[in-house]
Amino acid sequence: MKDKLPRIVFMGTPEFAVPSLDALYKAGYPVAGVVTVPDKPAGRGLQLTLSPVKRYADDKGLTVLQPDSLKEDYFLEDLQALNGELFVVVAFRMLPEVVWSMPRLGTINLHASLLPQYRGAAPINRVLINGDSETGVTTFFIEKEIDTGNILKQARVPLTDDTLAGELHDTLMTLGAGLLLETIHEISEGTIKAIPQTEIIKPGILLKTAPKISREDGHINWHDPAHKIHNQVRGLSPVPGAWTQFLTDSGYSFGMKILETEIDPNAQWGFPGEVLFEKPNKLWIQTGSGSLRVKKLQQAGKKAMIIAEFLRGFREQILSAG
Repeated sequence: MKDKLPRIVFMGTPEFAVPSLDALYKAGYPVAGVVTVPDKPAGRGLQLTLSPVKRYADDKGLTVLQPDSLKEDYFLEDLQALNGELFVVVAFRMLPEVVWSMPRLGTINLHASLLPQYRGAAPINRVLINGDSETGVTTFFIEKEIDTGNILKQARVPLTDDTLAGELHDTLMTLGAGLLLETIHEISEGTIKAIPQTEIIKPGILLKTAPKISREDGHINWHDPAHKIHNQVRGLSPVPGAWTQFLTDSGYSFGMKILETEIDPNAQWGFPGEVLFEKPNKLWIQTGSGSLRVKKLQQAGKKAMIIAEFLRGFREQILSAG
């Protein structure tokens, strides 16, 4: 079996990609090299920060390439020299055709949605913001158009009305690593079946997309109904976070991220954005339909707090959110 294992070049950057690389490494696949982003200065001291994938690769003594551009001749020459037979991509950038067409077995990607649904950069956030009841992970062959290649394997996971983006990220991170391992095993054995996405897309089925999250996506409109805001909050929790501006009785206005909420669908006691709180641990905000009880929040520059901690330390009267 060992003689049949393809030489793999792994491409990825964030924490989400590390369990996949770890699974391949521990399964004995020959990782010829790892491609990730260049080290970047960060923090007050502007010290160079390594991506999570780079840290893992360095710890295992793997060859690492960190190109500024994926089209530079020097990078393409170094990549070709790795003699990778299969490229594996997890949470990386869009690849030019000269890269994904290079290996003889092709280039596969792990995507955090049930393709063809939620093509794009933010599938974990968008599936929760839209209030879906199910999601999952997909492995597929990369082609020219982003997230449109032939599907190899999928794994599903149910969602509850209270699933948070951070929790779902961790669930799919682990689930995806296992699915990727199964996919590569079947590619190695020559038993994999690739299904064109056009065969899955049925007439009349709306394809939802997953564009990158903008700052405005996080701005809460308290005229929206409670369930829509609740989904917005959990779809962006803990980062980047849904946000609002609180206004106090002294005229002080400050930004606040709302990280966890609970719906009271029948409560209609004030205008949208009006705040009602009761110490030690209750704070409600009126919406366009129903109200939300805030359970966890975070002020800029401070740590996240459960509502009791916030109310204990805040002395002013909060009048409204907007």
